[in-house]
Amino acid sequence: MSPSPADSPRALLLPYALPYLCYVGLGSVFDVRSEPLQLYGARALVVGAALVWGMRFWLPLRGPKPLGGSLALGGVVGLVGTAVWIALAAPFAPEVAAPWSDSAWLARALVATALPPLIEEPLLRGYVFGLVLLVERARRAGAALGHAFDRDSLASIAPGQWSWLALGVSSAAFASGHAPSEWLAAGVYGLLMCGLWIARGDLVSCVSAHAISNAALAVYVRTTGSWVLW
Repeated sequence: MSPSPADSPRALLLPYALPYLCYVGLGSVFDVRSEPLQLYGARALVVGAALVWGMRFWLPLRGPKPLGGSLALGGVVGLVGTAVWIALAAPFAPEVAAPWSDSAWLARALVATALPPLIEEPLLRGYVFGLVLLVERARRAGAALGHAFDRDSLASIAPGQWSWLALGVSSAAFASGHAPSEWLAAGVYGLLMCGLWIARGDLVSCVSAHAISNAALAVYVRTTGSWVLW
């Protein structure tokens, strides 16, 4: 029986990618330094709407293991990930960065905690990760690579299934969405999130870890004045 086209990477590309494209695209419309409230306000509205639409088509974020365990482990790994990020990003950060106003910091902290985890984890640790696995499967079977994109099913990926190529591609894609000074930190953080997927077999743990990390980094930057890390 052919897999449902509704589960194919082609059918799911826009639902997974649109929120990310909106988030990044708005960064070209508003300047993050001079128009932070407009930028993060627009992101909250536009990306929020894109998520409401796209999530109707997503595969489930939950996996076979208890939700509480995934949230708890995600919280712990999120804090560890924050420490790793700071340690790896600090040596490459700019020497000076202007502080953010109270309102701008709050707007960014809230939006960064709520949206990027829910955008990036399903897209990168879910869609991209799964697509690489499907391409590898098609190659092993001698099928045309287009079969993986057009006719195979992302729902056929087993919880926690992984490969070295999927780890590398998804983590590199995650790093590429950050500033060059953050590439090392983002690449390692991406691998950490992949580890959660492998350990828990769900994306809830990844989303919760990412949210905790972003919130913790916002608090760290605010309390220590380390604006160069933001």
